[in-house]
Amino acid sequence: MDISKIDLNLLVVLHHLLLKKRVSTVAEVLGMSQPAVSSALGRLRSTLGDDLFLRTQGGMEPTPYALQLAEPVALALDGLQQALNVRAAFDPALSTRSFTLAMTDVGEMYFLPVLVDALTRSAPGVTLQVVSVTQASLKEDMATGRIDLAMGLLPQLQAGFFQQALFRQKYICLMRRGHPLAAGNPLTLSSFTQAEHVRILAAGTGHGRVDVALENQKLRRHFRLTVPHYVALGDVLSHSDLIATVPERFADRTLGPFGLSKRELPIPVAESAIHQFWHSRLHRDPGHQWLRQLTWGLFGDGQVPGEEKPI
Repeated sequence: MDISKIDLNLLVVLHHLLLKKRVSTVAEVLGMSQPAVSSALGRLRSTLGDDLFLRTQGGMEPTPYALQLAEPVALALDGLQQALNVRAAFDPALSTRSFTLAMTDVGEMYFLPVLVDALTRSAPGVTLQVVSVTQASLKEDMATGRIDLAMGLLPQLQAGFFQQALFRQKYICLMRRGHPLAAGNPLTLSSFTQAEHVRILAAGTGHGRVDVALENQKLRRHFRLTVPHYVALGDVLSHSDLIATVPERFADRTLGPFGLSKRELPIPVAESAIHQFWHSRLHRDPGHQWLRQLTWGLFGDGQVPGEEKPI
């Protein structure tokens, strides 16, 4: 199809319909009337020879062809926007931009208190929205710009993304401060395997490597409790004699508030490297560059290569 036959303004409407899925919302975002948005959609349907969207109770659902267009159109519009704004600077002190971050619950506990405090001091108008990295649409949402940055141990993010290592961390054993194993001699393999454990599944992350490492060494543990995430772990451990194997930086956040202790594992488990990830479409965006630099400054420990690189 000859691109000269397409009104590029219609692609802007298409892009926002793919993001918002409601004519009324797109009309408000673009400063258009609802009939004007509907008319633009009608012209797109005629030009492209496809319905593009079907009306449902949940909004305008894109057809397979519309979904196929989503990423190329988003990348093209983003490239044009960056070209037009090449001289534009991002001033965090004046900006009211909103960034969407994807992270696990353990990431929320570790990153957010520090990050929100930094924004309050240096970028008071900037706001954050946090979503889970476990959602099935993570890669698509990052590719289309609905998610700006993902943080954590996320092996599912592959081609099309950039990454920057922030820090490495080991895994340790966490328990209540008065636990029989919390003091005295180093934790032994026998006492570790005989204790009752909490297993944290943490879907969508690479933290399951701990269980794999232990199973590879033919170690059997008794799991009294299995949970899908870390959010209640501090309370559970503080009120029981259960123990858990967790990332050390998460443990450090919970020691004081929940009265917990940490002990070295009696067996070797490989450390994990925590990264920040972003899609190539945002790589040169000034505001996004500022956010990545802020994150690196707050959490990069200098012990791992911190260069930004595509994967």
